[in-house]
Amino acid sequence: MLKDFKPVLGILLRFIVIYLVLLFGYQFYLNSFKETGLDPYSRIIGEQVCFIQNSMRYPTQLYDDVKSEQVWFYVKNDYATRMVEGCNAISVMILFLAFIFAFYKGTKTFVFAFLGILVLYIMNLLRITGLNIVMTDYKDYGKIAHDYVFPAVIYGTVVLLWLVWIKFFALKNEDS
Repeated sequence: MLKDFKPVLGILLRFIVIYLVLLFGYQFYLNSFKETGLDPYSRIIGEQVCFIQNSMRYPTQLYDDVKSEQVWFYVKNDYATRMVEGCNAISVMILFLAFIFAFYKGTKTFVFAFLGILVLYIMNLLRITGLNIVMTDYKDYGKIAHDYVFPAVIYGTVVLLWLVWIKFFALKNEDS
């Protein structure tokens, strides 16, 4: 009976191991920047969002809050949002990678993982930009945008990428 579940258990075990390795590696990375404020990767995301917003004629400045490990977005000279480590979408990318590599299919796994991370990176920049615009121009919708709409955007992108991976790459040989 256990023999029937062996492929599923193998995939599940690979997922868990990859997820935990990436998660602990990321936590190690974060711990090395505890005293300097927001980690460098999150800071890059904040600066790129700032650039996008300035390009869209939403004058934006970032202010450091080293003690609280966050940066504040001031859009049109008013506080819009703050960015903490969780806004950088690394945890979402870790989840994405663990799933993709659990269904490992050789070189195409690395190509799809790279392209998927790139898509998630861009979606995250647009997500934060969108949230800042909502918080600047449509403040009444800020809570629903932050709590529901924009998480649905990033997690929806992950699910869509997973479905593409499974349908067109991971199970392609089995459909023939």
